[in-house]
Amino acid sequence: MRFDSPNSSPGWMYRVLWLAGLYNLAFGAYVVFAPCSLFNLVGMSPPVPILIWQCLGMVIGVYGIGYICAAYAPMRHWPIVLVGLMGKILGPVGFCVAAYRAELPWRFGWVNVANDLIWWLPFAIILVRAWVSAHARPHRWFV
Repeated sequence: MRFDSPNSSPGWMYRVLWLAGLYNLAFGAYVVFAPCSLFNLVGMSPPVPILIWQCLGMVIGVYGIGYICAAYAPMRHWPIVLVGLMGKILGPVGFCVAAYRAELPWRFGWVNVANDLIWWLPFAIILVRAWVSAHARPHRWFV
């Protein structure tokens, strides 16, 4: 079920946001329920206390719920996509800073590919489309 009219948001936006939502829910659950496994995979010690990492997993999962909600009306719920894109840009920036300072190994950066980088282009296109749509109807910018 879609709430935007067919002309206001193409079907690919619905599918991308649903996929992003499912991915975030799955990755968030993985972090919450198997918090040490990713660190073991890349050969590093998990953070202490591990609860900090699990809390991040919960936040990632909540983003997933937001993306699924936004999927039904991407033009209306563009702020969710904007917040998501900001997180997906700032996450890799934070990683690069930490890796440069040798606080994280560079090999941990592969996580940024699936969690962040692959979503940049579709999220950016959704936001540009929302911007164009909003300026075509300025009186409905926040609706």
